[in-house]
Amino acid sequence: MSQHARVVIIGSGSAGLSALREVRHATDDFLIVNDGHWGTTCAESGCMPSKALIEAANAFHRRHDFEAFGISGAEALRIDVPAVMARMKRMRDGFTKSPRKVPKALGDKAISGRATLLGPNRIEIEGHGEVTADAIILATGSSPVLPGPWKTFGERILTTDTLFTLDDLPKRIAVIGMGAIGVELAQAMARMGIEVAGFDALESVAGMTDPEVAAVLRDAIAAELPLHLGAPAEISEGDAGSLIVKGAGGVEFEADAVLAAMGRRPNIAGLGLETLGVPLDDHGMPEVDASTTQIGDLQVFLTGDANAIRPILHEASDEGHIAGRNAVADAPRCYSRRTSMAIAFSAPNAVRVGQSFKDLEGQDILIGSADFATQSRARLAEEAYGMLRVYAEPETGKLLGCEMALPEGEHFAHLFGLAIQSGMSVFDMLAMPFYHPVVEEGLRSALREISKQLPDEDRSDLSDCPEKGHPALD
Repeated sequence: MSQHARVVIIGSGSAGLSALREVRHATDDFLIVNDGHWGTTCAESGCMPSKALIEAANAFHRRHDFEAFGISGAEALRIDVPAVMARMKRMRDGFTKSPRKVPKALGDKAISGRATLLGPNRIEIEGHGEVTADAIILATGSSPVLPGPWKTFGERILTTDTLFTLDDLPKRIAVIGMGAIGVELAQAMARMGIEVAGFDALESVAGMTDPEVAAVLRDAIAAELPLHLGAPAEISEGDAGSLIVKGAGGVEFEADAVLAAMGRRPNIAGLGLETLGVPLDDHGMPEVDASTTQIGDLQVFLTGDANAIRPILHEASDEGHIAGRNAVADAPRCYSRRTSMAIAFSAPNAVRVGQSFKDLEGQDILIGSADFATQSRARLAEEAYGMLRVYAEPETGKLLGCEMALPEGEHFAHLFGLAIQSGMSVFDMLAMPFYHPVVEEGLRSALREISKQLPDEDRSDLSDCPEKGHPALD
């Protein structure tokens, strides 16, 4: 006789743990099943360990600005890469400690093993037999994309699942894939003294779609490491165990290892989605309602990185929250999603908030730009570079989105996220306080550029306060 549970959650990552929290508010009749380590991609091999490397790399890189500040002795500084990796692992282990305690805390409600769907309410759990459920939450996460032929090169091909397990870094690394992850890690390793080259079939980096922003970001990254863009990379054997990576224009780079950073793929292979009786696309993915995380009209919810809708931690947490609540509700509820936001923690930060330039291409929009090469606070910090582009509706000035490559872009992203989600216009944002001197004054310059193209009505009292005409004061 099969076991029955009101809710079965498959996966213990960010989405699965968020779903678990909501389910436990409503019932004790649940199971959570996980194949592999109990933890989250972000804490184990994603955003947290990568930021530990980035912070160390950026701290070491600041020595290049010492002379400008009147500080001497930069040439004597050295970086101990094994010590950097050890610190990263200590911090990573601290971040993963709590998720790893879940199975012990839940006892027999937590099962380690592979789960496979047998139908809309039936699951086979490896080593435990069949389980039926009133609702099933699929939160199986994602894995790095790794082309099959590359596996013949063995441990010389790294992914984010293996890079952060190393005690030291190879002396020469080719990074294939200049999306957010690739750009972050390539630049960080270059700043740590590793010989790095970046490759991508696309011409842009970190997902920037605005050509002006993309050009600024590409130039900033290329100033620190060679980029070979516009053609797929090819790998072959070199001498003495090295690898030869060939990119655009036939340029070759000899590497001790290759970091495959072509993104992540949802972990849905072998999950049994074909047993649900719903159409699947060419990648084996069913249609998922982003506002409910529900598959069709089934009591099956596909959430987090596994559905590939918005594979970012805060979105995965939101989707787990939605799935958990809907799994125990009388009827699924549609939830309003947050304004989309994407940040690559390169230097400068690469940021998209709301609708991107590509999303709006061909539409009638107003664009305000700010070049931070002359921004006063950025100049004081020796960080006077970067580009911000803001998009707004032509009649109302309502903010639609932005793209930017800025040293403080991660903070600008949240300002814009709050403004766009609140339905603010250019005038509304200009009426907000801007302290002096701060880098956010550069944002005000872009907003003012748009405001000059808008009609005068509906402006608040101070939204049309103009610039003073003196760079040090604006």
